[in-house]
Amino acid sequence: MKQVNLEQVFEALHIQCEKVAHPPLETCLDADTLLVDRPGTRLKNLFLRDNYGRRHFLLLTQHDKQVDLKALSKTMQLSRLGFASNERLAKYLGVKPGCVSLLALLNDDDNAVELWIDEAIWQGDLFHCHPFDNTKTWLIAKADAIKLLEHSQHTWQVLTVPSRVA
Repeated sequence: MKQVNLEQVFEALHIQCEKVAHPPLETCLDADTLLVDRPGTRLKNLFLRDNYGRRHFLLLTQHDKQVDLKALSKTMQLSRLGFASNERLAKYLGVKPGCVSLLALLNDDDNAVELWIDEAIWQGDLFHCHPFDNTKTWLIAKADAIKLLEHSQHTWQVLTVPSRVA
């Protein structure tokens, strides 16, 4: 897996962030179980693909949201969205499962992954991001997240992400 040096990128872009170490967090539920409490907006990062595996998406949403992929597929006019495989995750974002975050887009030199951001979290000012390692969380200001996206030349779309009804 190819990974950029995040420290160098942050230094070059003059980005500062709070860095928090913690036990491994494979899922958002792990953070709930460990009662990990940090300021800012907790995110759920879903790596998705279309039915044909031609398009890939990183969806950032609320940590406790149950996303309705069928409704999201319809909204985005795509044939059936599903979760991408671990192999695709390594190929496109250069990370292992449980380590996905906005920062992984920096490993996507080809801009093959499209970024979708749930409007419910876009209102926040401080985002939780794993720096390719799920034993750490970096708290990144929204303005700095935008700087990182511009640096990586990724575009993003803010949208209303539908929830499943329990």
